[in-house]
Amino acid sequence: MRLIQFERTDGVRAVGVVDGNAILTLNDTSTVRQLALDAIAAGSSLTDEVNKRGTGEAHDYDALMAAGRVLPPLDHEDPAHTVIAGTGLTHTGSAAARSQMHAKIAGAEAELNDSMRVFKWGVEGGKPETGKAGVQPEWFYKGDGSIVSRPGQDLPMPDFAEDSGEEPEVVGLYVIAPNGAPWRVGFAVGNETTDHVTEKKNYLYLAHAKLRFCAYGPELFVGDLPSNLVGNVRILRDGQTLWEKSFPTGEDNMCHSLANLEYHHFKYDQFLRPGDVHVQFMGTSVASFGDGIKTQVGDVFEISIPEFGRPLSNAISLVPSRNGLTPIKSL
Repeated sequence: MRLIQFERTDGVRAVGVVDGNAILTLNDTSTVRQLALDAIAAGSSLTDEVNKRGTGEAHDYDALMAAGRVLPPLDHEDPAHTVIAGTGLTHTGSAAARSQMHAKIAGAEAELNDSMRVFKWGVEGGKPETGKAGVQPEWFYKGDGSIVSRPGQDLPMPDFAEDSGEEPEVVGLYVIAPNGAPWRVGFAVGNETTDHVTEKKNYLYLAHAKLRFCAYGPELFVGDLPSNLVGNVRILRDGQTLWEKSFPTGEDNMCHSLANLEYHHFKYDQFLRPGDVHVQFMGTSVASFGDGIKTQVGDVFEISIPEFGRPLSNAISLVPSRNGLTPIKSL
């Protein structure tokens, strides 16, 4: 089952079940977050909760997308209560990439750079036995809900940025129950946009490079994550394909288990505030920057995983820094 969130013509929010090009409005439901919390309270699955409510009016999916009325598939009415984070060095990639990576980490650990060392730790200890904690992945914070663009909406790039590059990923979507327990609501396609030029200058600039707009959706995939997925990412410039690549994901193509990534995020008590939404980017194995592509304003990123429904599409736009070089005044 796949769900979307959207706005009716009167601006009222709704949740819909995807049925081909039809969006079947879920009765008595305005947000996926509340739907999930109601399912938790009832002790039922999300699918059971959807089936119990039933559907009503049908909407044209194409029309909703064209009008910009499709929302991210899970959010919070207060953006400050959405935590967006990610993990890196989690994917082994294709068979060829795996072979190359294993060759790189085969030597003495002291001879590896920090990135290769963390990747090696993941290969060796990222998939522990059930009930045990594995090695920590690379982790970073991206921002709150205010840095999320809707599906089809531009991804604003600040004027101080040196790059706006795509990172196609699976996104885990979570809600925190009233008792502080995290629950996985589902998955979506995501674009974890990054300033790769800034990141490449020095790995200590990674935190700066990650503080960029991102997008995920348009659909929420409800259920367990398939172990082997193959997505596709491309960049369109002036309507023509500039760059395109497939990307393998799912646990078969990762050096960390989903459970291990989730454990190392939600082990922190500050991430267990009841009612909050968490958006976790799970990492990627491809990026156009690595192939020498320099993106520019107007380029369109299109990312798809067939099992997750429609592609996620967003263009780069340039926005001025709010503060610029204005000195901060003392009170």
